[in-house]
Amino acid sequence: MADVTSLRKGNIFVEGDVLWRVMEFHHIKMARGGATIRLKVRNVRTGSLVEKTFNNGARVEDVRLEGRTMEYLYPEGDQYVFMDTNTYDQVSLTQEILGEALNYLSDNQTLEVEFYGEEALGVTLPTTVDLQVTWAEMAVAGDTANNPTKAVELESGLKLQVPMFVKEGDTIRVDTRDGRYVTRV
Repeated sequence: MADVTSLRKGNIFVEGDVLWRVMEFHHIKMARGGATIRLKVRNVRTGSLVEKTFNNGARVEDVRLEGRTMEYLYPEGDQYVFMDTNTYDQVSLTQEILGEALNYLSDNQTLEVEFYGEEALGVTLPTTVDLQVTWAEMAVAGDTANNPTKAVELESGLKLQVPMFVKEGDTIRVDTRDGRYVTRV
């Protein structure tokens, strides 16, 4: 059991039979009343977003997920297939479970897949990933004032702004926390 004041973004807890992942955490102190904890949480299995309010001192059952090293193989309809690098078992995850991680997946990429028992719940992305540029806007000579950028599309389908010198076919490093360009590799 964990005190709700110890929960932070990304933590998972069980309430009833439902697994919740904390998306936002707000500690609200009233003038004369006790403090309340307001959480924005996502149902790990269905992806629905809900706000929950707890009194200060309330306790919830926290959950520790097991991480297994798996390799991303290929998409199959709306499922994405991963293979355990030790046992060669395959697991399929849906678009709803992967969410924003889809923007950073590339073939044969090794990731940590989070498991609760035998149920796959999501992936843990590295801080940065290297992706190839599949389309780049043309750079126009003379567009050099005030740190100019241009739009590109990466192999995963992610579109972002990069410096003018990046061209189609380059491999660039992208920060998975905020989707920003880091450097050309």
